[in-house]
Amino acid sequence: MATIEDVRRIALGFPRVTEAVEGHRGGACWRTSAGMIAWERPPSKRDLEQLAELGREWPAGVVLGIHVENEQDKSALIETHPQAFFTIPHFDGYPAVLTRLDEIDTQLLRETLTDAWLLRVPATVARAWLAENGLPD
Repeated sequence: MATIEDVRRIALGFPRVTEAVEGHRGGACWRTSAGMIAWERPPSKRDLEQLAELGREWPAGVVLGIHVENEQDKSALIETHPQAFFTIPHFDGYPAVLTRLDEIDTQLLRETLTDAWLLRVPATVARAWLAENGLPD
């Protein structure tokens, strides 16, 4: 089980990441100059209505949105780790996955946030960080 403090520690450990409060929802978000990598994502009234129409409910606990490269990556995460990742109609066609912090372990959270960060920094920054951390480019 991961916490917002785990998200904060992991995200702020990457170069060029800052934390802010997202205006329209009021939760924390972590971003680079190219955009958000992760953000707290409470449900909107419309989210709850759409889920009810589908016979689903918003999960208990903190939900985090995490940027992914594309719909294929989002689908793969949801299929491989359905307890940790999900999506809602609002995110159809949008490259992000919703994450139940109560259901994700910190290693998978770290991997997912790392992938999101790599998508939002210049290639030179990504390559330098990967080399510094002994990871393949």
